[in-house]
Amino acid sequence: MNGPSGKSTGKLAGSDYARQALLPEGFRDQLAPKAEHEASLVRGLVDSFQSYGYDRVAPPVVEYETSLLIGAGASRSNAMFRVMDPDTQKMMAVRADMTVQISRLAATRLADAQRPLRLCYSGNVLRTKGSQLRPTRQFVQAGIELIGSTSLEAEFEIIKIAVDSLAATGIQSLSLDLTIAPLVQYLCDTHKVSDSDRALVVEALNAKDSGALSKINAADHADFTQLLAAAGPAQPALTVLRDLELAGSGGQLIARLGRLIDMLEAQLPLLSVTIDPCESKGFEYKSGIGFGIFAKGSQSELGRGGRYLVEHPDGHTEEAIGFSVYLDSLQGALPAPEKPEKLFLPMGTSNKDAADLRRSGWRTIQGLTEEADPSKEALRLGCSHILQDGAVKPA
Repeated sequence: MNGPSGKSTGKLAGSDYARQALLPEGFRDQLAPKAEHEASLVRGLVDSFQSYGYDRVAPPVVEYETSLLIGAGASRSNAMFRVMDPDTQKMMAVRADMTVQISRLAATRLADAQRPLRLCYSGNVLRTKGSQLRPTRQFVQAGIELIGSTSLEAEFEIIKIAVDSLAATGIQSLSLDLTIAPLVQYLCDTHKVSDSDRALVVEALNAKDSGALSKINAADHADFTQLLAAAGPAQPALTVLRDLELAGSGGQLIARLGRLIDMLEAQLPLLSVTIDPCESKGFEYKSGIGFGIFAKGSQSELGRGGRYLVEHPDGHTEEAIGFSVYLDSLQGALPAPEKPEKLFLPMGTSNKDAADLRRSGWRTIQGLTEEADPSKEALRLGCSHILQDGAVKPA
């Protein structure tokens, strides 16, 4: 492989090559055909979102830090890269999640737009560190947000669009894992769990550690232990949750979850549905039902969503629900993309013929020099076919 100077990159000294090619941990070059595959998936997802009436918006990669820390953004504070604006001397931050930006748009530029407001988006997000399941620190996020509806049908619409759009990419055997993060805080309030023990309760439930729960100084551990037993297939888990016989907002949340499961089973019967009422990591800002979507064989969730609150400048809040797809996880759950077939056009091919071939779907590589053996040149350039005697032939 030759560089612009004609020098083979394979002959560069190790330290010289590393200096040019080495990237920070958690970042990567996306090469062909994966880069095109990712772009194609984004196009397909956004097309699906728009077919349901969601309007595409494109907020900037960088905003003032204060804008990105409002509402749900507070939970992403430690994940954001920060830079100083040389113009205003104000601190700016690179987005770590696009949902926060959609909330800002809904609360400001689109505050007077008719509700419910339906928006979709796609773009790169950047985080200060990766996780065990997602070590990359930069990845593409695509999603939808439905703002201004308290209806249970809003949850169903978001989940249905998420399932339909992922299935359209070729994903098989999707499963939905529902969570109700506010329930844990409700139980902590009910049992007057101290702030210090509250953090231990959340940690123990996330880790599914019943032993750790028994050491916490709470008036009654039975309800928390019962949450551990309520993780699993939807209907058995729902029965366990109903046995808690909770009043107030806790009981209302469980009842809402039950109605949603009934809707899903009736209208999306092939979707596998589970419940994990203990899972709150990553759902800290959810105000109601949250969910993650998985595919058989995938190591991490393809995306997640749920209900949250949009904070307006005057202090009032607005109900919203959304869903985000993580493109790195989606690509990992799909078969590796095949290299596209390319057609070699020997030097002298007319512009009209070349344009006709591209319109018919071919990706063409134009020969730039006269070649004694055009077929050999076609193979060298990675072309599967060649134009010979006015006809397309295998190279």
